[in-house]
Amino acid sequence: MNIVVLVKQVPDTYSERKLSAADHTLDRESADAVLDEINERAVEEALLIKEAQGGEVTVVCMGPDRATDAIRKALSMGADKAVHLSDEALHGTDAPATAKALAKVIGTVEGVDLVIAGNEATDGRSGAVPAMIAEVLGWPQLTFARKVETDGSSVKVERETDAGILTVESGLPAVVSVTEKINEPRYPSFKGIMAAKKKPVSALSLADAGIDASEVGLANAGSQVVESAPKPPKSGGVKVTDEGEGGVQVADFLAGEKLL
Repeated sequence: MNIVVLVKQVPDTYSERKLSAADHTLDRESADAVLDEINERAVEEALLIKEAQGGEVTVVCMGPDRATDAIRKALSMGADKAVHLSDEALHGTDAPATAKALAKVIGTVEGVDLVIAGNEATDGRSGAVPAMIAEVLGWPQLTFARKVETDGSSVKVERETDAGILTVESGLPAVVSVTEKINEPRYPSFKGIMAAKKKPVSALSLADAGIDASEVGLANAGSQVVESAPKPPKSGGVKVTDEGEGGVQVADFLAGEKLL
């Protein structure tokens, strides 16, 4: 199995996230950056398949230079190599253009059988990029998987929806996105961390990947944030002193807030 795993570096959820005052895009420099947790689960699933059936796991990432830290985390878990698409012109790229760019990068990896991704990134929450990539590639998409099985020629997943659990199967190559229920990712060992430093990481520019600059970036995005403001500070609460009418006061307050 030749597996590609899509990973993304995102602001740590424990850091305060801000938008840039200049163009209202996510200010990635203002917060600590980490490999998105859902991507760790995607890497883990790829490694489990590799350990069961053999093959190779290639990490693909699109992001600024500092995203190499996230790539190295995935390599330290056990992935074999990585491809990093990094170019200043990518700043502000929207979801559809991101899918097209990643599909181009996947095309630089020879003989891909399976693409595994997280169902959604914690910084954007669009939840649509894996399906978009499948559409661009013309491959089947099996999204929101909580269990993945493959025999090397087909893939079957348990897909979790609001209506219940569906079993979906397709031939390969295919794109699979996983949820947080798929597995518990391993911690990189010291040996894995040291080995990751020697694993190959191919750095690609837009030109290297065959991507036209007019297809990406904030200026070419289908949607943009035109105005933003900081979250207002929390106001003080309402204190109710119960002197026999406390319940009435609480009910009146909830009614005033249209919560009753």
